[in-house]
Amino acid sequence: MKPTLVIVGRPNVGKSTLFNRLTRTRDALVAAVPGLTRDRHYGLGRLGERPYLVVDTGGLEPEARGVFVEMARQARTAIAEADVIVLVTDAREGLTVQDRAIGEELRRIGRRVFVAVNKAEGMNPSLATLEFHEMGLGMPYAISAAHGEGVHDLVEAALADFPVEEESGEPDSAVRVAIVGRPNAGKSTLVNALVGEERVVTFEEPGTTRDAIDVELAVRGRRYVLVDTAGLRRRGKVFESVEKFSVVKTLQAIDRANVAVLVLDAQGEISDQDAHIAGFVLERGRAVVVAVNKWDGMDSYARDMTKRAIARRLKFLSFARFHYISAREGRGLAKLVDSVDAAYRAAMAKLPTPRLTRTLIAAVAKQAPPRAGLSRPKLRYAHQGGSNPPIVVVHGTALNAVSESYRRYLEADFRRVFRLEGTPLRIEFRSGRNPYVDRRI
Repeated sequence: MKPTLVIVGRPNVGKSTLFNRLTRTRDALVAAVPGLTRDRHYGLGRLGERPYLVVDTGGLEPEARGVFVEMARQARTAIAEADVIVLVTDAREGLTVQDRAIGEELRRIGRRVFVAVNKAEGMNPSLATLEFHEMGLGMPYAISAAHGEGVHDLVEAALADFPVEEESGEPDSAVRVAIVGRPNAGKSTLVNALVGEERVVTFEEPGTTRDAIDVELAVRGRRYVLVDTAGLRRRGKVFESVEKFSVVKTLQAIDRANVAVLVLDAQGEISDQDAHIAGFVLERGRAVVVAVNKWDGMDSYARDMTKRAIARRLKFLSFARFHYISAREGRGLAKLVDSVDAAYRAAMAKLPTPRLTRTLIAAVAKQAPPRAGLSRPKLRYAHQGGSNPPIVVVHGTALNAVSESYRRYLEADFRRVFRLEGTPLRIEFRSGRNPYVDRRI
């Protein structure tokens, strides 16, 4: 699993700025206002070939009051699950009483801690970090989260003891299947129905599952590991600290899975949050099967309305198979497992270079890419660049001008020829150098 790096510190020392730097995003709001980050932000970082999970927390104040009490509780929940902690301080303000108190608390917990002395741009690093040695948490690192100075060395040291995650396209002996969806959609009931016994707790109250739970299963000689995950809510509707951090566990489960089964509640509203969860699965490149649960007991009109809502909200999952099931009654589960197998095969498919290239040439002959200015992109050959999800690398010239609609056209053709149902497919364009570009007339 990817190591989890949790960023903590008192308010307004630059934690969210560091989070944005590590994840190369602007997902966390940044402003010179203490307490701006109240919810948890999570993202993926990468140091060379080493991926890791980053968690940004609200301000951690030992003597917190008001809303800051909840923020501190969130931060402590994250700390309990961290592999490594980065304690952010402020070089301009120096070592404060709050910094010392936080350092003492972290020392008692026993997690690995790295002190980042932020806002040190333009300062002598030795002088900027001098008084922070008093915290007794090892060598402090002078950084500037805003400008990137010293950040690489900090993260390299923080992750030094963790092995580089091997991302292999070779299939494992067991298919990892993440069961994901909103709270109370029936995920745990589905796991129990597939296994045939009460392996995970089910209850009518949303949020019963707090962690990602692995359950082994064998069907017709094939081994599976089902991962029952906590329900993902909209950020504004997540209140309890234990539930908030379970989101990270769910994202980790998706990241480690071969196939995700997205469970929808047919008797509830098909919402934007269902689309959000599906979008994260798609973003991580995981094969997906959609299980529309609680289909029993619905009349024909309600079923028709549900199908319309699904088609509208999840039209970007057109490559996936949809199953209308009842986990409680055990209906439709055999075909659901068949689709998981098919999606897994598609995700791990081997795509021979000659056949890929023939498919590419035939697609171009049927419909050439549109011109971009005076030139037209030339697509010459293709080969496979990876699996889980399958990646097709197309070589040619002027490929930076290939439109998104033409990319979708090629994707549909590759899917049809290679029967890649149930998995995302990624196409990468690589342009060769034009030998005439430097010639002068």
